[in-house]
Amino acid sequence: MKERAWPVVLLPGGIMPAGPAYGALLEELGEDVDARPKELEVYAAAAPPPDYSLAIEVAGITRIADDAGFDRFHLVGYSAGGAASLAFAASHPERLLSLALMEPAFAGWREMTDPERSHFERFRSLLNMDGPEMLAEFQALQLAPGVDPTPSPAGPPPPWMAKRPAAVHAILQTFLASDLDLAALRSFDGPVWFAVGGRSNPDYYARMAKRLARVFQDFTVESFPDRHHFDPPHRIEPARVAASLRTLWARAERA
Repeated sequence: MKERAWPVVLLPGGIMPAGPAYGALLEELGEDVDARPKELEVYAAAAPPPDYSLAIEVAGITRIADDAGFDRFHLVGYSAGGAASLAFAASHPERLLSLALMEPAFAGWREMTDPERSHFERFRSLLNMDGPEMLAEFQALQLAPGVDPTPSPAGPPPPWMAKRPAAVHAILQTFLASDLDLAALRSFDGPVWFAVGGRSNPDYYARMAKRLARVFQDFTVESFPDRHHFDPPHRIEPARVAASLRTLWARAERA
């Protein structure tokens, strides 16, 4: 690692742990990036905390940055990790050099268009489901019409999968009961990069990107036409994502 490495914290989504989620991307980023992949706080114990909230995720981001000695840093978040990243940017904008979002699972209710709001309300039904049925519907809601869900790998599920249904419930309950301070986000003047898959549900992620473009002062959307939420670009096209992140970080540090 070089003496002046880029300080970076990376947050995964609510399904795959940080290691397999970001392994390919970290290889592409190389040794001049001081990358700290961080698991979501919803998985810190055997079950989600009863008082789980995005504030708990924000505290976790603060802790890992402080432990790393990062006064200011670049934050990368995908899906639920993207929602936590937005919450951190709203509460601690002074700590961030840049923000990279890959289809954040939630960006608050304020200024949602009717199609975006209607689509997100459909996630409420998942709270009455469990196990494979819930995870299958959770996946289907995030794909464009006509896109087949990603098949599960052959063989027994990995041990970490057992925690996922309860965590998805906790995450969704938090999103449905909370909001995001867009006024605070408008104060963040660093560059923001938003990756969106062409095969993800456009009534949610594409509309979210357009909404956030009106919030952030420096906002760039990059489309990955062949990707969707469950074959995300940081895993499938890591070289392209690494190049985009390096461009984002260089622009932030020049500013």
